[in-house]
Amino acid sequence: MKLQLKQLAATFGLIGCLGMAAPAAVAGTDAHFKDADEAIEYRQAVFTLVKAHVGVMGAMVKGKMDYDAAEFAYRAESLKALSNMPLEGFTYPGSDKGDTKAKAAVWKDMDGFKAKMEKFQSDSEALAEAAKAGSLDAAKPAFITTVKNCKACHKDYKNK
Repeated sequence: MKLQLKQLAATFGLIGCLGMAAPAAVAGTDAHFKDADEAIEYRQAVFTLVKAHVGVMGAMVKGKMDYDAAEFAYRAESLKALSNMPLEGFTYPGSDKGDTKAKAAVWKDMDGFKAKMEKFQSDSEALAEAAKAGSLDAAKPAFITTVKNCKACHKDYKNK
């Protein structure tokens, strides 16, 4: 219950950020951030939610939590939606400086980073589709692939 309340609070915080992001996303600009710090906070909020959803699914995959097909599918769909969000927080001018764990490699190799983000999106989409089957056996391989690729991206682009 405690985890759910934290996630709910984080979700409402992200919804506020997303409310600012929606008009600019449609227009294709980064104008919705008032400064680089806000862009950094935005992407960090997205990744906090990614971590929360992956954590619950991971607990189910590892048997630390009972598998609940509806809950797993919800988490997978949420991850799919979230996977499309962080990149804009990296493209805002000056977002390579400040309170961030992102390595300079993100901006030195933006094409490579974007390719990894696109892989995250496709992996998350495949996971959401696999989760619709309602079977942990069907969803587990897609979950493992998604997590392995997330960790590979962290290795190249995130400081500890």
